[in-house]
Amino acid sequence: KTSLLVTGATASLRGGAKLGHFASIKFALRALAQSLAREFGPQGVHVAHFILDGLIMGDPQKIDSNENGTKINPNDVADTYFFVHQQPKSAWVQELDLRPNMEKF
Repeated sequence: KTSLLVTGATASLRGGAKLGHFASIKFALRALAQSLAREFGPQGVHVAHFILDGLIMGDPQKIDSNENGTKINPNDVADTYFFVHQQPKSAWVQELDLRPNMEKF
């Protein structure tokens, strides 16, 4: 299986005050992922865009804690990316939001 899994942010969908530079890059990355999916999907390449909305846990000592649902566990992100990579061709995800349960959106 071949997958191209692209990481974006909420800025991929909407811009924010004083974040025009960041939003324009994330908008473009999302459009690129959509174009690549249309170009290479018929050849069996799964292209998916992930929106990660939240802080990623960085302290290795706290990875196994849930941080009260305020941060994203990188192991959970990896599990989700692998899940998407393993999807059957009949049901591919093209875009997926990942956020901790306490994230306001």
